[in-house]
Amino acid sequence: MTDSAIDYAAVFQALPGMVALLTPELVYADVNEEFVRVSGRSREQLIGRYLFDVFPDNPNDPAATGMRNLEASLYRVLATGERDTMALQRYDVQDPERPGEWDERYWSPVNAPLLGPDGKVMLILHRVEEVTELIRARGRSGGSRNSRARVLEAELYTRARELQELNERLRQAHSREREVALALQEAMLPAPRQVGLQRAAVRYRPAVGALNVCGDWYDLVDLVGGDRIGVAVGDVVGHGLAAAGVMGQLRSALSAASRVAEGPAQALDVLGRYAHVIDGAESATAVTTFIDCARHVITYSSAGHPPPVLVHSDGRTEFLDQATDTPLDARPDPIPRPQAETTFAPGATLVLYTDGLIERRREDIDTGLYRLADALREHRDQDPETLADTVLLDLLPPGGATDDTALVIVRL
Repeated sequence: MTDSAIDYAAVFQALPGMVALLTPELVYADVNEEFVRVSGRSREQLIGRYLFDVFPDNPNDPAATGMRNLEASLYRVLATGERDTMALQRYDVQDPERPGEWDERYWSPVNAPLLGPDGKVMLILHRVEEVTELIRARGRSGGSRNSRARVLEAELYTRARELQELNERLRQAHSREREVALALQEAMLPAPRQVGLQRAAVRYRPAVGALNVCGDWYDLVDLVGGDRIGVAVGDVVGHGLAAAGVMGQLRSALSAASRVAEGPAQALDVLGRYAHVIDGAESATAVTTFIDCARHVITYSSAGHPPPVLVHSDGRTEFLDQATDTPLDARPDPIPRPQAETTFAPGATLVLYTDGLIERRREDIDTGLYRLADALREHRDQDPETLADTVLLDLLPPGGATDDTALVIVRL
């Protein structure tokens, strides 16, 4: 049977469990037949209505938390684009036949995102299983066994609530650390105007859906002697505040070394020695380019980092991979790092990036490199700001990448 022969609307209606589709505003877009039957509401009472107007908390129970817990779960799905499985919930429902009377009900909800072509949450699939009868059946087991069942039921419910509250506190703690790390990272990463570049664009995208921020960074500096600039990117292994702190130290050290070094290889030599004494700098990578705008020459060196891409004005793409070496802390002294040169004509575009832009699980890295080259070649006539946004849109997967991404685009 082909996909076109399947009536997915009929499949949705026939699903055996309660399933609803909610808009990002938490309005019912559709519900299946089982949802209508178990909820005791007609489709007309559900479709187009705000979820918590239809199912508010029991006003007679000051300890009721079902609505608050469900709302928090749904907003987590909207914020992260990831599925959220909730603990067992008591969520009383008003009897549709007897307004003002509330039935004690227990539910096991799961909320999952449905992503649109842009990777954003288009709808939330809200699946809920009612377990009220199971709990009541345990309570009808009779005698001492009835008492024991009630104790176990209460214990299970209490532990489920405690687990959910603990998970929420952990989410909040990680979220605060993420916000601090992002603020620290943003404060330490320079804007293009700091080097007077009118035709450069920079982007930093943290991993979507992850609680940790990684140590990706970029730098643009004026160099001594003539019309020369330095452009670099790097990647620190690790997550959170620690990685952001190491990133700041390495970026600052390379920025200073580049201003006095004879070339990019010497700058990375200095940075490598510094990385040896920085906790958390193990296996950090970086690539730096010195651009002589008057001579139309790029000199470059890489410490274990993916190669920059030079897009010539005729559309030819050149990977700057002739001076690739080990990560920063893995080079034995006093062996110098390699260095190479290439030339360009006015109108060429230089692109530096971190591996979050090109790497995918279970995919050869060359595939990502070719994908990047194709995108740059196709859109090479765009200005740097537009091109940066286009490249991120073309290369990052829907919903965002699982690793941070730094991107620098310079029109030469």
